[in-house]
Amino acid sequence: MDKSIAWLDSHVSWESLSMTRGDAPTLERMRDLVRLMGDPQEAYQVIHLTGTNGKGSTARMITSLLVSMGLNVGTYTSPNLARVNERLVRGVEPISDEDLADLLGSLEVLERASASRPTRFELLTAAALRWFADIAVDVAVIEVGIGGLWDATNVVNAAVACVTNVGYDHVDVLGPELSDIAREKAGIVKPQSTLVLGETAPDLAAIFRSAGAARVIARDEDFGCEANRLAFGGRLLDIRTPYGVYEDLFLPLHGSHQGDNAAVALAAVEAFFDASIADDVVREAFAVVHVPGRMEVVARDPLCILDGAHNVDGARALAAALDEDFAAASGAGVVMVMGILEGRNPVEMIEAVGVDRLLGVVACMPSSPRAMPARDVAEAARSLGVACEVATSVRDAVETAISEAPRGGAVVVTGSLYVVAEARGALSS
Repeated sequence: MDKSIAWLDSHVSWESLSMTRGDAPTLERMRDLVRLMGDPQEAYQVIHLTGTNGKGSTARMITSLLVSMGLNVGTYTSPNLARVNERLVRGVEPISDEDLADLLGSLEVLERASASRPTRFELLTAAALRWFADIAVDVAVIEVGIGGLWDATNVVNAAVACVTNVGYDHVDVLGPELSDIAREKAGIVKPQSTLVLGETAPDLAAIFRSAGAARVIARDEDFGCEANRLAFGGRLLDIRTPYGVYEDLFLPLHGSHQGDNAAVALAAVEAFFDASIADDVVREAFAVVHVPGRMEVVARDPLCILDGAHNVDGARALAAALDEDFAAASGAGVVMVMGILEGRNPVEMIEAVGVDRLLGVVACMPSSPRAMPARDVAEAARSLGVACEVATSVRDAVETAISEAPRGGAVVVTGSLYVVAEARGALSS
């Protein structure tokens, strides 16, 4: 397995390197690769997801609903927290080391027959598409990496295309305007697709509506989260869909934004079947959803929360969850561990989390070539009047934050999933 991962990691990774719009890959390499594999993506139905925030959570909810209905489901998401196996999942089980090594070995052979050298993400996407065919999934839930139009996952022809929302992220590649980002994301819509549209801004929604879907199911018009109440350990939701109303659904995730994600997920599964879902199936499916690294509580003394908010909209959602789901701890004061990637504005990120609640920031660097220097995050915090220390590692940053957290307060680790992943490992060791 180590040899296979080393071969995979020898390829260019757009997740690790800064790129501009001119650097963005096309679909030619990916089309060539899946053709050599026998076009495995045509062997099963697909639900395809894009959006600025919430894709991973929504994908997990969709998968849970489909599994609860007795289907054999494959799920492809990114990035991973601990192991690359997490990206390729059957039901709730990640691919085994043996199966992943076999797939990568086959791709190494195919690469020699290809006219070009694929990227790391293209290889992982191809591995997922081939594996789902090999294990005969009924449906694959596939999350876009970046954008949609030219993303490696866009070799699929989805029965259902989902859009969670549109915000500012990866603007060097997708932007600079929200309308540009929306057009890129609208690229996953195919003529046969039912589009489940979570974005509600009229000018952006119009871009998706004009993408040529066979049918459009839109938030607020056709579906939505009608009630979203705080509950012990999560949220209690009422969700309206084109097929009915589901009341008092317990979702064991923190943050009111997860109610919106749940509405998209339920609307997508109903659209896939063109029918309502049994109430007990929905309850069972939502009750077991787990999304590591998204408002995840990993310790209680002090309260430690991991949240991979990597853009301003995500930081605002984090702030709202702290205010509602963790009001007491937020009021007592938060020590924040923050490490972010280049291309983000640390001042805007810190402001979005909320300066008033912060007792201090411990800045660190994610393990990525795109990592912003910790001193830049520290300077941003100090410019806002927030005390800040610089740590030499994520582990040291977490230990420092825990030692400084007030009684009844909280430690929040955020800014990048790379930081969240390292912190999660440190707190579990």
